[in-house]
Amino acid sequence: MSNAPSQQPHPQHEPHASHPDDQARTTLVTLAYGAMATHTVAAALRLGVFDRIGDGRATADELADRCAARPGELARLLRALTGLGLLTEPEPGRFALTPAGAQARSDAPGSLHAVLQLFSDPMMLRAWERLDDSVRTGEPAFDTVHGTDFFGYLAERPALSERFNAAMSQGSAHTAELLPAAYPFDRFRTVADIGGGDGTLLAGILRAHPGLRGILFDRPEGLAQAGPRLARDGLADRCALVTGDFFATAPEGADAYLLKSVIHDWNDERCARILGHIRRVVPDDGRLLILEPVLPERTGPGDDAISYLSDLNMLVNVGGRERTRDDFARLCEAAGFAVRSVTALPRPNRFSVIEAEPV
Repeated sequence: MSNAPSQQPHPQHEPHASHPDDQARTTLVTLAYGAMATHTVAAALRLGVFDRIGDGRATADELADRCAARPGELARLLRALTGLGLLTEPEPGRFALTPAGAQARSDAPGSLHAVLQLFSDPMMLRAWERLDDSVRTGEPAFDTVHGTDFFGYLAERPALSERFNAAMSQGSAHTAELLPAAYPFDRFRTVADIGGGDGTLLAGILRAHPGLRGILFDRPEGLAQAGPRLARDGLADRCALVTGDFFATAPEGADAYLLKSVIHDWNDERCARILGHIRRVVPDDGRLLILEPVLPERTGPGDDAISYLSDLNMLVNVGGRERTRDDFARLCEAAGFAVRSVTALPRPNRFSVIEAEPV
């Protein structure tokens, strides 16, 4: 037997073995850094990073003057954006947009630039700092932080209201592409989009169904960009713009009434008022169509976290909530409607069409 020293590594020098808690720690640290990621993206938007890189490649030195930033610090931001999956570094020090980063451009097809601006705006983020207060009280923290409710705040700030409308338009664009093929709108004569903003969703339906007419119903600030939008799409003569408040009335003359991303903004009592006004004007053979995410009755591991974060966002900023199918059925029944079907749009879209008929 050899007397040579053993060549086996000392335990303290052994490669680190994966520990069962490693993934748990990584998950928690990633969550702890989550707000920092949001502010990183917000800073990039304010500096115009995504627009200035565009279709090409750029170094921090090349971007610094255009972004009014220091090259060294801008390089640090670019590396962080690369780590977040929004940029790539195809060669050392030179950066390009990934497909996700391209959608952060203001001029890109399918852009979510305005959505990112809105959800990273201090107006919304400050209320999140008091999420625990909203959980304790059931009341939106936004009102306490800003001294008024969310939509009242927007109404007093036209530029911010326009940004909100742009974000809602961008957020509806994908649904506007999918919805006309997912539901038989050709059975109707006129569709009224209640709280329809600039008409992005209704325009998608009207383009797909040339024999259909539309009514776009919203408050003045909601309709501010609707006229030019419908005119660009050649739909101005097929769609009436009606100004009003869905808590006070609903427009007559339609046989389908559409609500997208409206019901989740409000508590059950206020939803009942909205649905009640529609029930008074919908014909017996008409339909109510609600477009919202539908939460499962039971939460499972791996479920889409965005829907649950949206639920909390509704709580802290506007006092609303996301709902299950049973929740929607109860709301509709109380207003004189019966839910007949729930049809999920193709993934990755998170919306479903909840069809209800008057009873």
